[in-house]
Amino acid sequence: MGEGNKSEIWQGTLSLMVLKTIETLGPIHGYGIARRIEQTSGDRLSLNYGTLYPALLKLEQEGSISSAWGVSDNNRKAKFYSLTKQGKKQLAEEARQWERTSDILAQFLASAKAKEPR
Repeated sequence: MGEGNKSEIWQGTLSLMVLKTIETLGPIHGYGIARRIEQTSGDRLSLNYGTLYPALLKLEQEGSISSAWGVSDNNRKAKFYSLTKQGKKQLAEEARQWERTSDILAQFLASAKAKEPR
C-alpha cells in the first residue's frame, strides 16, 4: 500500500477504539464512532462499516456497551451506544494489554535494528 493510502484497522484493536471513543464522547451513534476513529487517526485509518456494526453488536452482546434509539444531529433515528460498567473494565484491560504488546514490539524492533549490518 502506497504512502498516503489509508490503512485498515488492525485486527484486535477495533473493540478498544470503539470503547475508548464511547468513553471519551459519551453516548454516540455508529456513524459518529466511525468518524471519530478516522479523525483521531489523522485520517490514516479507514473504517469498514461492514466491520463496525458487527463489532458493536458483539460488544453489546458481551455486555460492554448498551444501546438506545434516539435522534441524531440531522434529525434521523439512530441507535446510540453507551459504555457499561463491564465495558469500562474491558477498556482498561484491553488498554493495558496493548500497552504491554506495544512495549514488547518496541523493544524487539530496537533490538533488531541495533543488530542490522551498517
